[in-house]
Formats: sequence, structure tokens, C-alpha cells
Amino acid sequence: MQLFVNDLTVMDFSYLCPERGMVGESWIVDVILSGDLNEESMVLDFGKVKKQLKQLIDEYIDHKLLVPVEHEYSRIEHDEKSDRVKVDFIRPDNQSIHLNCPAEAYAFVYSPNVTMPSVSDYLKDVIATHLPENVAGIELNLRAEVINTPFYHYTHGLKKHDGNCQRIAHGHRSKVVVFENQQESIKWQEYWSERWCDIYIGSTEDIVDVSETVFSLPNGDLEQHNVFAYESSQGRFELAIPKAESEMLDTDTTVECLAQFMADEHKRLNNNSDFKVLAYEGVGKGAIAFA
Repeated sequence: MQLFVNDLTVMDFSYLCPERGMVGESWIVDVILSGDLNEESMVLDFGKVKKQLKQLIDEYIDHKLLVPVEHEYSRIEHDEKSDRVKVDFIRPDNQSIHLNCPAEAYAFVYSPNVTMPSVSDYLKDVIATHLPENVAGIELNLRAEVINTPFYHYTHGLKKHDGNCQRIAHGHRSKVVVFENQQESIKWQEYWSERWCDIYIGSTEDIVDVSETVFSLPNGDLEQHNVFAYESSQGRFELAIPKAESEMLDTDTTVECLAQFMADEHKRLNNNSDFKVLAYEGVGKGAIAFA
């Protein structure tokens, strides 16, 4: 017997890619469980599937940075005393990415690349140890939202957030809808799709000198990088990422602030028009701003 649950959850996370750098992503999760009926004549109660499996996925993937452990660019140092992990992703042409964060900010995928199959295998191994004896198998279908209009991938960190959004490198795959004078504008939506393609969006108040981080000497020249650091309830987070792959805001990087930044940018570029921006944060949620 098989039990299925579609749209179990959405995983919002980022991952390190050799070609694209740091990529924000949002994947929808469908699940199929195979097994015998239990004493309740069920494979597993739907309530438990939705609660327990979603909790596991949130714990092991959601709002984390996924690191492809077996890629030649990955260098990982785990300080067991402090439970902190330093990751150096040594891409060529001065495009390296460096992080120093609490261990819980990462998910380590034992594969050369972070892909839907490799993440699915990672999750199945985690979930299998938490299933009752009558459940013999699990299938996960990871998929991206079908978006027929322009979208972008972005990564950020929200240091003021009480929960896991405070992690400095988590992200989203997000559509954007722009109205100019009450008319939807594909032109402006394509503008953001190109400008924020695989972007890290940081706050200027989080910029620090490299000497304030662990990146001071071991990683060589970081003059072409933006270096961020902040303290939050989960600990200290540090990130160095190429300037060419990041954009700076003078505000926090919540979706509300991003929406207003986009609307204000449109007004700056075309003061004679009125703008409305619907900025999504992953799937089915976001903020609306006007300028």
C-alpha cells in the first residue's frame, strides 16, 4: 500500500554551485510512503506525515546553506569545541565564497553537486530513521514552482529574526510582478530577473573589515569581495562573497524592504510613472510596495 501527500512543504534554502556561486532556491516537496497497514488500518496518519516529516525537512534543509562536500572546491573545517564550521568554496578567478557560521546553518550533501536527486537521497536517509516499522519505503519528489513570468534567485540573512531566517546564507527562488501605471510590465520584471540572477543581497550595516573575521589571512586577497558579519541569537555569522555577485541595501533585507527598494528603484529610473511591486519570498508569499 502507498500513501501520498502532495505539497507537503516548501524548502527555502541556498546552495553552493561551482558555476553560479551562491544560489537561493525554493523547492516544493511531495512524498509517497510505502508499507503495510498498521493497527489503525493506515500506513501512517496524515496528521503525523504532515507534522513529523515537515518538521524533519525544516530541521535538516530549510533555511540552511547546502554544501556539496565531494566537490573539489569545498574546504570544510569543523571546530567541535565551538560547534562552528568554516567553509571555503574555492572557485577560480577570485570568485571564492567563504563562511564561518554555527554548524546548524549548513546541510552537508555528500555529492559533487547539489541537485534534486542528491538532496532527495540526503533527506530519505534522514527521514527513514524516524519512520515506524510498518513503513518500508519513502519516495520524495522535489520540484520547483512553475513560474511563467520572470523570476530570480536570491540569498540573504536577517540578523534581527528570532528564528532560522537569521542565518546569513539562506535564500529563495522568487517571482516578481511589476505594474507601471496600473499595467503589468514584463520589461521591468525581466529587469529584476537579470539584475538579481543568483544574487546575495546584503545590508550595508553588516559590512565589516576582513580583519574582523577568520578570513583575515588564510584566504588571500579578498579586495573584490564584500565581507559581512553579525551576531544574532544563534551565534556569530561571517560571509565573504564576490562584489559582482552581491547587491547592497541601506536597509534590512526582509521581503518588505526588498519590495520597497524595487519600487523606489523604478521611481528613480522613471519618475514620471507610478509603480506597484509584488515581490515574492519563495512560493505563495511576499510583500507589496508602491512608489
